[in-house]
Amino acid sequence: MIDQIDLGQVNWARAQFALTAGYHWIFVPLTLGLSFLCAFFESIYVRTGNEEWKRLTRFWMTLFAINFAIGIATGIILEFQFGTNWSNYSWMVGDIFGAPLAIEGIFAFFIEATFFAVMFFGWNRVSKRMHLFSTWMVAVGANLSALWILVANGWMQNPVGMKFNPDMARFEMQDLWAVIASPVAISHFAHATGSGFLLASLFVVAVSSWFLLKRRHLLFAKRSIAVACVFGLFSSLFVAYTGDEHAFITVRTQPMKLAAMEGLWDGKSPTGLIAMGIVNGAKKPGDDQPPFLASVEIPGLLTLMAHRSFTGFVPGINDLVSGNADQGIEGIDARIERGRLAVSALGDYKAAQKAGDGALAQSALAIFDDNRGDLGYGYLRSPEEAVPPVALTFYAFRLMVIVGTFFILLFVLFLWQSLRGRLEKSRFLLRLGVISLFLGYAAQQAGWIVTEVGRQPWAIQGMLPVSVARSNLDSATVATTFFIFLALFTALLIAEVKIMTKQISIGPEGA
Repeated sequence: MIDQIDLGQVNWARAQFALTAGYHWIFVPLTLGLSFLCAFFESIYVRTGNEEWKRLTRFWMTLFAINFAIGIATGIILEFQFGTNWSNYSWMVGDIFGAPLAIEGIFAFFIEATFFAVMFFGWNRVSKRMHLFSTWMVAVGANLSALWILVANGWMQNPVGMKFNPDMARFEMQDLWAVIASPVAISHFAHATGSGFLLASLFVVAVSSWFLLKRRHLLFAKRSIAVACVFGLFSSLFVAYTGDEHAFITVRTQPMKLAAMEGLWDGKSPTGLIAMGIVNGAKKPGDDQPPFLASVEIPGLLTLMAHRSFTGFVPGINDLVSGNADQGIEGIDARIERGRLAVSALGDYKAAQKAGDGALAQSALAIFDDNRGDLGYGYLRSPEEAVPPVALTFYAFRLMVIVGTFFILLFVLFLWQSLRGRLEKSRFLLRLGVISLFLGYAAQQAGWIVTEVGRQPWAIQGMLPVSVARSNLDSATVATTFFIFLALFTALLIAEVKIMTKQISIGPEGA
């Protein structure tokens, strides 16, 4: 079966999903954070009765609505792709993966969509307090939607609460609470939503900085910056905290991903963290080449992140691929061998059942049960296939961390200049505020690259490789739809940017 896999089709399907998720993640984080900022702005309006805050709220709410509508379009296409390009995945784990998506649609999106209508069209038609309640409900609903999506994604990174059914050849849920409360899922949700809050704060700061540079809507811009910077500073500190916590969990659930993030080939104790480096792209598992062409290392920091102390072994890629007997780490070749036994026994079990040979079926099932924990490894061609793209994961992680740290400083500087009443005169800082929005989007994309590229080759960590999760389509079909979606999403993005920039150029008077 392994030899029959069309890797060209698999890679086109990967590219199409990455394309859709990448475009979708342009719109979603802004929705998550801007919804709460609108709620903050409107709360100040209701509390003070100042009509300027109402005008301010309606302006940002209009931009939120534009982004919200286009984000839905990309999200729907993303879910359809599980059926078109990943039908084996949908068959094997649909009972588990589908549950959080269904809950998201029934509850969270229902709340979001219902109160969105009141929020956007209800000005002067419902009471102030009812309108404010609706705005808060939209923010809660939007972030609840993210919770269920990230619960599903977290389960793919750390499959818990399930059991493989050999009769149906599919994974079935055994414990919904274990899926929802998985530390990986909670960590994903906290980090991703926090980064969305941060991006929305950067968006408000960038647009408001542009107004100040153009000397338009000065009071409006300064009030928007004040609220956004406080929200952004807390969000950026929260993102730093949850990012550290996420690394702590990853070393236990996805050690290969952490090794790729750090470019760590040979584990040791204590282990330093590479602050900056140029990855040696020619390095392969087991060879003697240096991992970096140049690097700057902070001694002991990676061990501190992984173990909360300066003692403890952090496994590298070579330890995980070839094994490390001293540390009790088994090599992947042994897991591949057991996985192939499980795959073969599963085939024998199904054939014996079909032939009505009960004794042979029970014998095959016993072999399968002994090796079922390594079922997914049976589909790997070699131990090296379990290594994700190291350079891409390493650089994406560095980009995310470096600009994330910069954002903390940026929000502090904006708040400091605002308190001193010198924001309008700080033209360099205002230009930096505009540019930082693009850095925020780059960090968002880098985060998803680390999450998704870093777990390759797995669709379900350790259970189902991407090559097996695919549909039985030919490469040409998937490649054709890839370019169709590329054109469609690019058109949607251009439309969003045009509508947004037009609305921004009109300013709060047109909201």
